[in-house]
Amino acid sequence: MNFFSLFKRNFIYKIKKKILIDNDNIKAKSLDELFHYYESDKAKIFKKKNSKGHGFSEFYTKQLIKFNNKKINILEIGSFAGSSAASFVKYFPQSQVYCFDVNISNFKYKSKNIHVYGLDINDEKKVKKKLNEIFEKNKFINFDLIIDDGSHFLSDILHSLNFFFKYLKDDGVFVIEDFKHPDYYEYNKNIDHISVEEVLSKLKNKIFFNSALLTKENQSYLMSSMKQIDIYKGNLADSDICFIKKRD
Repeated sequence: MNFFSLFKRNFIYKIKKKILIDNDNIKAKSLDELFHYYESDKAKIFKKKNSKGHGFSEFYTKQLIKFNNKKINILEIGSFAGSSAASFVKYFPQSQVYCFDVNISNFKYKSKNIHVYGLDINDEKKVKKKLNEIFEKNKFINFDLIIDDGSHFLSDILHSLNFFFKYLKDDGVFVIEDFKHPDYYEYNKNIDHISVEEVLSKLKNKIFFNSALLTKENQSYLMSSMKQIDIYKGNLADSDICFIKKRD
């Protein structure tokens, strides 16, 4: 990402008027209702377009039940307008959500529990520095939940799994949304590599594979660290989501 483009987007975010959600009196009780209210396409019905959304809410509700009424830290990679971040801080009122996005100029919500950073996740040096600052400032180490809803380019999905999984707490959950987009859309398959689904299958079955992005050492770490992989199909033809639980 060009430095000046990133700077411009971060500047727009700073001066842009945002919607404070801390005092919202929302009657919605379910995560799906919150996704709908804050206009996230994770809902069954995407409010913004009044059409079917991905319908990921039921899977999140099922997979994240252990976090109910707990103080948790969430990292969201790819936050766009902040709709899902707003939903999560309402659904998990004791949570803190940290948003990494290359273009935070789209972000429109704000809360004392939402923290937004304009970052290119492929710049590992800057990301590591920012993560260390977050951990030191907020007195915690690693996240309970990491959600990758970024570019959906094959290289970025694999990079996120390879890089961020080690920042997940033991017994934490790593989520990859729309992980089959590189199978459906040629422009998302931007590198010559086996699919994300094949990668997950091989890691689950402890089968090493050739990869320019995931070294044998990294594959070994993921194999030993992954406890369970659950894959679901959402409402739309291109709606696929997976939940990876880390060993405790």
